[in-house]
Amino acid sequence: MRSLPTGKDCLHERLPSGKTLRVTTATPVEKSTPAQIRAAAMELFANRGFEATTLQAVADVVGISKQAILHHFKSKEELHDAVLLELLAHWQRTLPLLLVSTGATKRRFEAVFSELVAFFEQNPARARLVLRELLDRPEATRRTLGDVIGPWMQAIGAYIRIGQERGVHRADVDVEAYLLEVFQLALVNVATANVTGVVLGDGLAGRDRFTRELARIAHTSLVSPRHVPHTGPSRATPKEGHRS
Repeated sequence: MRSLPTGKDCLHERLPSGKTLRVTTATPVEKSTPAQIRAAAMELFANRGFEATTLQAVADVVGISKQAILHHFKSKEELHDAVLLELLAHWQRTLPLLLVSTGATKRRFEAVFSELVAFFEQNPARARLVLRELLDRPEATRRTLGDVIGPWMQAIGAYIRIGQERGVHRADVDVEAYLLEVFQLALVNVATANVTGVVLGDGLAGRDRFTRELARIAHTSLVSPRHVPHTGPSRATPKEGHRS
């Protein structure tokens, strides 16, 4: 069997007709320098906070000079804004797609909840960064989160209220407070899992236990008890007139 072309450059494969075909290698596309800078900055902002992170520290992680960073981002503040914008842009792209594809059904809440947890689990630094921003820069974060969380709460809140009218969802649920609680639980869950998860077991097993329990809490605190499927052992009720 002929070996595949290797190397970074495109090669030319000779065809029977005498013509040539450009063949690209299967080497994964590397992140651009700005993307590498943003990724390194996010990790450092999440672990150290904005004030304690220097551009030189970011440059050291990426393996470039500080001046190279300033070529792409004029200041640490501009880099910080770019990191947050990239994080929030995910929800601005994904949320409308989820809402349109699921409609006002049970799948809407499940889809958004699953996406919320998965997004932070893919890179826990995202969750740690949001927590840092909430604690270190509350005024700025309040305005930023309002633009992202607001539409999410309105869309999912409408579905919950419809369920309340139909008796599917608990009537005593404070919709907006409930959604914020779920968001914060997911955030703290992922941000601290590498520390607290040792109690449940390191690795995927412990993280999965966290996630399953979070999903159970979110579901059972929302759905009316009579609409929760019974999964325990069934009890045989004595027939009328029957004595045990």
